[in-house]
This record gives sequence, structure tokens and C-alpha cells, in this order.
Amino acid sequence: MTLVTAPERPGGGSGKGGKGGRAARQAPRPARRPVEYGAWFLVLPALLPILVLSVGPLLYGIALAFTDAQSGRTRATQWVGTLNFQDLLHDTLFWESFRIGLLWAVGVTVPQFLLALGLALLLNQNLRLRWLARALAIIPWAMPEVVVGIMWRLVYHPDAGVLNETVRDLGLGDGRDWLTGLATALPAVILVGIWAGMPQTTVALLAGLQNTPQELHEAAALDGAGAWRRFRTVTWPALKPVALAITALNLIWNFNAFALVYVLTSGGPGGRTRLPMLFAYEEAFRYGQFGYAAAMGCVMVAVVSVLLALHLVARLKGGEDR
Repeated sequence: MTLVTAPERPGGGSGKGGKGGRAARQAPRPARRPVEYGAWFLVLPALLPILVLSVGPLLYGIALAFTDAQSGRTRATQWVGTLNFQDLLHDTLFWESFRIGLLWAVGVTVPQFLLALGLALLLNQNLRLRWLARALAIIPWAMPEVVVGIMWRLVYHPDAGVLNETVRDLGLGDGRDWLTGLATALPAVILVGIWAGMPQTTVALLAGLQNTPQELHEAAALDGAGAWRRFRTVTWPALKPVALAITALNLIWNFNAFALVYVLTSGGPGGRTRLPMLFAYEEAFRYGQFGYAAAMGCVMVAVVSVLLALHLVARLKGGEDR
């Protein structure tokens, strides 16, 4: 008679309660990785300046917005809650500067992007002395904003400026004072902002164009696609993420502009170019209302944060769609 035995379970046990079966079913616990404190010491040199120079002043400014801090006062600063923000709701001058800031930001960002896109497409072609053209294109970006403002003030000078001299030579009139005219001050400043910020956008778009595979353009050309169709079906889809990112950053940077407009007009004439940052600067350092100016800064930080959040949400949705 042949005896039939039950197959053994893995681990050497044949029954449910075998020690070998339980040992096989119990997975070994992974060893805990030691905390690498040395990595924090490598991060600290870069983290400390951010905490001291960015996060610290930001938190102090937020706290200052809830006080009645002023310059030249003898009594201690007191906590006033949301009083500064309530005053801002009824401050027509602040909301007018906010409107001017939005006009400035959009008026600079949109033409800046369109002109930079055209220049990037041109510099991406196989032209003679292309390296020289690329170097000349980034010169405005390399110049400090104060120097740019002084240079353009000389260009707009009513008597000896290059612009008025050109107008007179062409017989188009006697010229005008572009930076002090109520109707021309803001457009004149917007033109300078476009000129000063266009190289940065051009460099970003040019980098996106160079990352587009050339084989796609060649295949589209073989299929009979013209220049506009190749741009619409090949170039723009590859360039769109870069374009959205640089446009959002330019909108935020232009909304927070200060130095260029301050050197050109100091917010004049009659507040026609008084951007929100200029208005907060005047409240803090001309009139000594530090708490009120800090409240303005908090409002601007909130607006920029909302714009940045909308941009990130749009980017995430775009990533999901792809």
C-alpha cells in the first residue's frame, strides 16, 4: 500500500499552527534609516539668508500692519487690530494706485511678451552674426533699473531729449514734456518698462524654442505646412509651458515694480504713475505711517499670492490634461 502524504507548507511546517508557517508569513521589518543630520548643515547656508532676509521681514511686516506704528512718536506702539485694513477699504487714493498698478502690469506684460516672442523667433534662425545679435538683445537686462531710468529721463527731456529732437527734425511739432504730461506720463513709463524687461522674456522663450525637436519642423514642412501652420501646430505647443510661466512671473514682477517708475516720475504727475509700491513707500517714509503702509504691503502680498496660486492651479490642470 502506498502512503500519500500531505504536501509540506513552505517553511518546513505542515499544519496551520506550525512555527515554520508563521515565520514564513511574517515579513521582516525594514531597518530604520538613521536621520541624516549632516544634510541639514549643508542646507543651512542657503536657508538662513532666506529666513533672515525674506521670511523674517515678511512676518514682521504682517505683525506691523495690526499696529499704529508711526515715526517720531514718543508713546509706545499699540495693537489696533484690523483698523488699518478698514481704513484701506475707504482709501480711494490706494485703490486708484491699485488700478494704475494693474494697468501698468498688463500694459507692460502683454506687449513685452509679443515683442519678445517675435525677437526670439528671429534669433532662433540661422542668421549671420547671430551671436552678436543675441548679446545685444540682453543689454537692457544687464543694466540696473536706476541707470535705465536716468537714461530714459534724458531721452524724454523736453529741451535736449533725443525724442523731442527727432520730433522737431521730422516737422511733427515742437515736442512735449512726456513725463509730466497727464496724458503721456503713464504710456511713456510703460514703454520704458517694455524695453527694460523684454530681454528676460526673450531669453526664456529662446530657450524653449531651442528645446523643440527640429525633426518635427522638418516633418511638418515635408507635409506641406507653411510657416504659420508650423508655428501653430509644432512651435506653440512646445513653447506654451515656458510662455505661461514667464508671463505669470512678469505679471507679478511688474505689479511689484518700484525703482524704475520712482526714478522716472516718482509717481507723478498728479499720481498718474503712482503704483501701489510707490504709494506704500510714500506712506511709510514720507508721512511716517508705518502700520498703514504695512497693511498696504499685506494686501499686495495677498494679491500676488492669489495670482501665483491661480497660475499653479492652471499649470497642474494643464499637466493632467497632457
